[in-house]
Amino acid sequence: MENPVKGTHDIIGTEAVFYTEIEERLKTVATIFGYDEIRTPILEYTPLFLRSVGESSDIVHKEMYTFDDKGGRSVTMRPEMTAGVMRSIVSNKLYAEADLPLKYFYLGPCFRYERPQAGRYRQFHQFGVECVGAPSAYLDADVINLGFHCFSSIRVPVKVKINSLGDEESRNNYRIALKEYFAKYIDKMCDDCKRRYEINPLRILDCKVPEDAEIVKGAPKLRDYLSDHAKAYLKEVMAILESYNIEAEIDDNLVRGLDYYTGIVFEYHAEEIEGLAEVGALGGGGHYAHLLKDVGGPDYEGVGMSLGIERLYHVFNHFNKELPDTFGLDFYIMPMDAKYIGDCAVLLNQIRFSGMIADMSFEVKSFKSQFKTALRKKAKFAIIVGEDEFKNGEFTVKNLSTQVQTKVRGEDISNSLRTMLQEYYEAAEMKFFEEHGNE
Repeated sequence: MENPVKGTHDIIGTEAVFYTEIEERLKTVATIFGYDEIRTPILEYTPLFLRSVGESSDIVHKEMYTFDDKGGRSVTMRPEMTAGVMRSIVSNKLYAEADLPLKYFYLGPCFRYERPQAGRYRQFHQFGVECVGAPSAYLDADVINLGFHCFSSIRVPVKVKINSLGDEESRNNYRIALKEYFAKYIDKMCDDCKRRYEINPLRILDCKVPEDAEIVKGAPKLRDYLSDHAKAYLKEVMAILESYNIEAEIDDNLVRGLDYYTGIVFEYHAEEIEGLAEVGALGGGGHYAHLLKDVGGPDYEGVGMSLGIERLYHVFNHFNKELPDTFGLDFYIMPMDAKYIGDCAVLLNQIRFSGMIADMSFEVKSFKSQFKTALRKKAKFAIIVGEDEFKNGEFTVKNLSTQVQTKVRGEDISNSLRTMLQEYYEAAEMKFFEEHGNE
């Protein structure tokens, strides 16, 4: 028996339904915020990620799936999607053809060779947005706001953590201070920290090794090295978020895992709720000053954020256990005799072409057996078709939640079923909010 590759998993059944629900809600939020969809290839030439993601990042150093193709060219299965979006903007000269800022959202699989854990896989799905070409504290705040609304749309409460990596002057001064501080400890720190010390000492702040994390606690704080401009910019972004009723907490050790970030960086963390295992950041992003230029485009600044769908599902499933069950079939048709199967198939087709989700049994089974099937398929209504129904020209429609049965005339069935379905959704939503409010 073959098993899936380690770090991958099959998404089936209710999980697949919830993935689709989450993805559709996120795409709706991005569309509301004025973003257009972009789809880039899974395979990119390896130098793209070396230039953009950065050699000091764990992604480039030890997590990328890289190989030579049959032409001897080094290609990489994308570990993240921002670099591909930047490459697409340059390849297609989108910066010359569209109004600035360019605003795109994306959704698709990515690949990183890392230790599988709760909500984290080697093949995972990433949703994100990029806003390029018009630097502004309002756009930075707008992207943070978009991500916050994404979590609201799936009813997952989060808190926003934010920091500033400062401008180039700030970062240069801070790098010097970090190297001076870590110089007396680096020999006994992990190999990753030793590598980061030489390439980008800011990344040491993100080390998860307990012994090294204790050393990091005593490191100089970036806020003490920010220029007046960088401090004012962070203060402005915080004020804009406050006007949106979003509370943001400054985290001095927040640096994110990608080298292209400059200025504002941020993360979304699930609120600590009993019964939810620690999953860390559910997503995040930041400002980048030179990323588009680094991949061959004009020197436009930008800001972006991304969320991992697997992690979102992990917490979505926790916070939404009591959501009204609006998934599954709308209607399940139950023929009581073989002679009604043909007529039921015509009815099934009619319901489907009216935009409702329906299925039926194409073989005669007992009422009890068909009823169990309807429940397993999470049908909202069962349509019972027997001799009495055809004799009287009407069908019996049973609400499987309330067990209430209604007679529906055959000539009015599409409109009647649509009305019943709408009333079902309204009642389910009302019940949920009566019990849970706006939590």
